[in-house]
This record gives sequence, structure tokens and C-alpha cells, in this order.
Amino acid sequence: MNLIDTHSHLFLEEFTDDLPQVIQCARHVGVTHIFLPNIDSTTIAPMLAVCDAYPNYCFPMIGLHPTSVNANYMEELTIVEEALAASNRYVAIGETGLDLYWDKTYMDEQLVALDKQIHWALEYDLPIVLHCREAFDLLYKVLLPYRETSLRGIFHSFTGTVEEASRIMEFPHFLMGINGVITFKKSNLSDTLANIPAERIVLETDAPYLAPVPHRGKRNESAFLADTLLRVAESYRLSVEEMADITSANALKLFLKQG
Repeated sequence: MNLIDTHSHLFLEEFTDDLPQVIQCARHVGVTHIFLPNIDSTTIAPMLAVCDAYPNYCFPMIGLHPTSVNANYMEELTIVEEALAASNRYVAIGETGLDLYWDKTYMDEQLVALDKQIHWALEYDLPIVLHCREAFDLLYKVLLPYRETSLRGIFHSFTGTVEEASRIMEFPHFLMGINGVITFKKSNLSDTLANIPAERIVLETDAPYLAPVPHRGKRNESAFLADTLLRVAESYRLSVEEMADITSANALKLFLKQG
């Protein structure tokens, strides 16, 4: 069985002491690729170090997270731009997007940062990984002019409604990232998946966050993707092997243009 974790922050300090064991556990359950979204300038070096340690297994993205957008965001964007120009090793732009949950102080700056990163995704022909919290309508409005373009990517950590899923599916080259939230007792995500073709989803952990049941409350890691897979497979009434094959093919096509 082949599993792909499309969104994991294995470069954070939560994994400093036992990353080799975390990788070993991920391999043991069948994880074949792990995609690492950047956060800001402070995480580029540790992210690349993890990818250097596990070549052709961990793959880096480059971008500026919306919660890292502040007064010096233009300097941060310059660093992202220079990194993109200097290397072709990045497999996606991200993570970027909009977050109005914690703070709306820099909402306008978040929009500018997102616009620049959308243009880089098109310029470099890379997928874009979108974070969206308390901002779906606004993000949809931002993306609408690009609906007929080649822009492609993932709505990371999708936990929305059937109506929101329907609006995402208006964008033919976008997928939805499903993570451990689907296993939570109060989640309605399984019902929403009934309205989403399996070819439009990928699996993710968002490690070290959002650990699935039965690990909820613990540090999440890529091996726990197997628990999310089980719940997603049940939702589609497919075997775990079939679900793993479909979601992995979706991820490889998006990130590495395989298949």
C-alpha cells in the first residue's frame, strides 16, 4: 500500500529529538512521499535540511504562511522570490492563503502576499497550497479570476460544507486536503465527502497538528495518516488499498506530474 502525506511540518522543533524514528514509522505504514510546506524565512533552512536528509522522500515547498504576514511581509516575500529564482527543487508554492481567525490586522497585506504567490505559481508552473481559516468567501473571490487558467493546487485542511466543496470544484485543477479532522466526533466531513469525487481529494496530516483519533491530543506524525485513510475509505465505501491508490495518484499528478 502506498500512502502520500501531502502536508507535514516535520522540520519543526517537535520532531528535533526523534525524526529518524518518525520517518521509519511512516515508511512502515506505507508512506512513500511527504510534502513539506514552508511557513516563513525562519523555516526554510530546517525544511531543506530535512529534505536533504531524506531525498526523494521529503519534498519542499516555498511560500509565506498568512499568519506570518506582518509589518515586514515584503521582506519575507523577497526571500521567497529569491529562493524560487535560485533553485528548482521546490515542488509547490505554499503554504499561503488567508487566515482571519487569529487576527485581521494584516488582512490587506495577506491579500497582497497571496496575490504575489498566485502569480509565482503560474510563472513557475507550480501547484499552490492554500491555507484558509475563517476566510472562505474572500479566498474564493480572490481565486475567481483564475478559474479558467492553469492554476492548480490544494485547499489544505478542507473541513468545509457541501456548498464550499462545490465551489472549490468549480476550479478544475484544485484538490481538497483531508486530514485527521475527519476522525473527530463532531466532524461532518464524512457526509461532505459523499459529494466530492475521490479524484478531487488528497490525504495529509498537518503534523504536528490535528492528530486523528485514536491519537488525538498527541503530536501528529506522518504514520498517523493510516488512521485518516481508514476513515476516508469508509466514507467512500472503498478498501483502504483502493483509497490509498486513488489519493496517491492524485498527489503525484499534482506535485510531480506523474500519471
